Amino acid sequence: MSKHLHLNAFIMGNGHHEAAWRHPGSDPRRGLTLQHFAEIAQIAERGKLDSLFLADGVALWSNVRYNSHSSFEPLTLLSALSTVTERIGLIATASTTYNEPYHLARKFASLDRLSGGRAGWNIVTSAGQEEAQNFNRDVRPAHSLRYERATEFLQVATRLWDSWEDEAILADAQAGVFADTELIHSLDHQGDHFQVRGPLNIPRPIQGYPLLVQAGSSETGKEYAARFAEAVFTAQQTFQDAKAFYDDVKARLEHYGRRPDQIKILPGISPILGATESEARQREADLNDLINPEYGRQQLSKMLDHDLSGHDLDGPLPEISGHTEGNKSRFDLVTTLARRENLTIRQLIARLAGGRGHRVVAGTPVQIADEIEYWFTEGAADGFNIMPATLPAGLTDFVNLVVPELQRRGLFRTEYAGTTLREHYGLQRPVNQFTRTAQEEAA
Repeated sequence: MSKHLHLNAFIMGNGHHEAAWRHPGSDPRRGLTLQHFAEIAQIAERGKLDSLFLADGVALWSNVRYNSHSSFEPLTLLSALSTVTERIGLIATASTTYNEPYHLARKFASLDRLSGGRAGWNIVTSAGQEEAQNFNRDVRPAHSLRYERATEFLQVATRLWDSWEDEAILADAQAGVFADTELIHSLDHQGDHFQVRGPLNIPRPIQGYPLLVQAGSSETGKEYAARFAEAVFTAQQTFQDAKAFYDDVKARLEHYGRRPDQIKILPGISPILGATESEARQREADLNDLINPEYGRQQLSKMLDHDLSGHDLDGPLPEISGHTEGNKSRFDLVTTLARRENLTIRQLIARLAGGRGHRVVAGTPVQIADEIEYWFTEGAADGFNIMPATLPAGLTDFVNLVVPELQRRGLFRTEYAGTTLREHYGLQRPVNQFTRTAQEEAA
C-alpha cells in the first residue's frame, strides 16, 4: 500500500452503546476513575492507533437518570493520560462558542508540550441549548453566528501559537538572556468577536499547532473544514453517502490552496465482534435489549431538536421541519435514515443506540476488516474513528483481532514511524506566520 489507514480510539465512558453501562461486563463507577481511562489509552497505544479522541459538551444532559453522562474535562484527562503513554495522539474537543482564544490556545500549547507533540483539537461550535444556559445566555447563538465566531477564534488561536517564533528561546545563561524579544510578537487583534493583545505566555507548541480536527458536516461545516481542518470526523450510514461526503470535502480544498492529502476524512464506526457473524449479532441484540425506550426517545429528540414525547414509539417519525439551529448534519442523517428504511421511532432508537448516527457493524474480525478496507480503498474514507460499543472490552477485541488483520493486509502500521501526532498523519509542521511575513518582507 502507498498509504496507511488512520485509526483513532473514540473514548466515551463505558462505551458508545447507550446501554453500555448496564452491560454485565461494565463497571459504571470505574468510568469516573483515571485507572479506567489509563487502561483504555494503553490498549489503544498497544494497537498503534493514531490517537485517543474525547468528545465533550459543557452541560449535564437532562436524561442522566438513564445513562452515565457525566465526564471529565478532556484537556485535563488527556494531560494525565500523556504521562502513561508515549506515542499515541491526544485529541480533545473544545468549543469556540464558550471559550476565549487566549485561554484555549494556552491550554493546547501546554498539552502539546507536556505530551511531546501529541495534541489535537476537535473544534466544535456547541449546538445544545443546555450549554448556552450555562454561559450567560438564554438560547444558543444561531448556527451561522457560531461559525463566524469559530472562524475568528481559530485565526486568533493560530496567531497566538505563532506569537513565539521557534528561535525565540535563547536560554543563554552566560549572557543572562533567556529570550529574544524581537521574536515574540503582540497580536493587537481587534475583531467582531474578540480583542486580543498577545503574545501567548507559553512558547510555540512542539507541533507548531495541535492537529486541527473538525466534526461538522453541514454545508457551513464542510466549508470550514476545507478551509482549516486537517482531519474531519463524520457520521455516514452508507458507502454512497460517505463517498459523496469525501469527494465533496476534498473538492473544496483547491479553493483554499490546499491539496487532498492535507485533510483526512474519518467516519465513525462502532464494531461489535464475534467469532461468527451470528455471535456478533447476538451480542448486538443483547445490548439493544438493555435500551431504555424513554432515554432513547429523549436522545432522538435532542438529535432532531424536536420534542417526540407525545408520539407513539411504534409509529413513524413525524414530519419535522428541516430548519434547526442545532446539529444540522445529524438532523439530516437521522431523518434520511428513518425515511429510507421506513423505521418506526422504536426501530430508529435501536438503530441509533450504538453510535448516535455513526455506522454500527456486527461481524467477525475478517468482516470488520473487509468493511474498513472497502471504504478506504474505494475512496470513501482515509481511516476511521473506532467507537467500541463497550469499554474497555470492545477496544481490546478490536486491537487484538481486527488490527492484526489490517496489518496482515498491509493497510495499517505495525510500529509508529514518528513521535508527534502530525507525523502519524503525515502532515507537515505549519510555518510560523510571523516568520513567513518577515521572510517575505526581507525578500
